[in-house]
Amino acid sequence: MRHGSIPGSRGRVRPISLLGDPVLHTPCVEVIDFGPQLARLVEDMFATMYAAQGVGLAANQVGESLRVFVYDCPDDEDIRHVGHMVNPRLVEADGVVLRGPEGCLSLPGLEAGTERYDHAVVEGFTAEGGPVRVHGTGWFARCLQHESDHLDGGVYVDRLTGWRHRRVMKQAARASWGR
Repeated sequence: MRHGSIPGSRGRVRPISLLGDPVLHTPCVEVIDFGPQLARLVEDMFATMYAAQGVGLAANQVGESLRVFVYDCPDDEDIRHVGHMVNPRLVEADGVVLRGPEGCLSLPGLEAGTERYDHAVVEGFTAEGGPVRVHGTGWFARCLQHESDHLDGGVYVDRLTGWRHRRVMKQAARASWGR
């Protein structure tokens, strides 16, 4: 991406993989080619995330089993964080564990109280191969943990137990997209 360009402005909107698609439950592979195809994927992911009105999107949510995610998410001080991570690793998740509302573009219209740490640090690379380290607090920390889970083959409902898990799974089964 060219410095200063609007992320996703040259991307195409891709279909989003929905709960039940095997690509969402399979750990993603490391990116080894930091070429133009990766840059296009990042652009497409931003375009898709914005079209779906999300705050984060992992590559497997658009059918690509690669360790890449994009985000445009505020923290609890309402500071906007926009970026992408290639081959990210969640290196810290600590602080206070908070249960807060969490949704997912792969489970459209559903949400559940999900426990996450209020601080997270992710290290990885840009699409050009440069190293990047991102610190997140509050809502943004939740986003970083959520997208990291996707790349490991998980979705937020995997973190739910008991009645919360049963309720979301029942809602997913009833949803028009879940049939």
